[in-house]
Amino acid sequence: MIRPVAMLAAVLVLAACSTDDKYVEKPVEVLYNSAMDALQKGDYKTAIDGFDEVERQHPYSAWATQAQLQSAFVNYEAKRYDEAIVALDRFIQLHPSHRNTAYAYYLKALCYYDQIADVGRDQKMTQLALKTLEEVVNRFPSSRYARDAQVKIDLTRDHLAGKEMNVGRYYHKQGQYLAAINRFKTVIDHYQTTTHVPEALHRLVECYEALGLVEEARKVAAVLGHNFPGSEWYIDTYETVERTPFREEKKAKPWWKVW
Repeated sequence: MIRPVAMLAAVLVLAACSTDDKYVEKPVEVLYNSAMDALQKGDYKTAIDGFDEVERQHPYSAWATQAQLQSAFVNYEAKRYDEAIVALDRFIQLHPSHRNTAYAYYLKALCYYDQIADVGRDQKMTQLALKTLEEVVNRFPSSRYARDAQVKIDLTRDHLAGKEMNVGRYYHKQGQYLAAINRFKTVIDHYQTTTHVPEALHRLVECYEALGLVEEARKVAAVLGHNFPGSEWYIDTYETVERTPFREEKKAKPWWKVW
């Protein structure tokens, strides 16, 4: 037989559990500020849950819109790039004309940019970063993010050119000169403003020389000499084509009178 006191205690326990599980709506300011506090403390999980709760409880408020963007930012800070990109794509789709849409595009680009691997590895993230950074510049040329995006575009293109050079050097060392030529030409034709162009021209000269295409080698050497006359690659190219120690001649007379 169950005693009345024991029964009453059981009822109180069940009531307490029911109260704990009950949905309690909180003011949007309280939810948002709590999430911001968690973010400042570096508690990313709590911050993400908090911003998501803002949107869940107050879906039609201006706070909810900002919470979507903040949630994406926290995911980015936590290096949860896939989650951040999904959240940013959703924000862009729902708010194409919002004042922070430019930032959403920029943050999405950073998600890819921060994942760029060294030139010895696959460059899918580099290509995605380039594409998204170009979107920032093209869509929002007057925004505060366009300038930094342009700098990163230049660095990204230089990185892609470096990848082409890395592969081209490999083919060159293997004696696969036609394959190497294609890579070096890609750098020259598509990445003209990068730091890799002088070397690409020099390597192209070496490949033509190896194939016995002396006239082609001289034409490329002339292009290198015209555009990068003070480059060390120009000196190497001169020595390759003329089979003359250019550096010794340079001591005797100015470089522009040597060739």
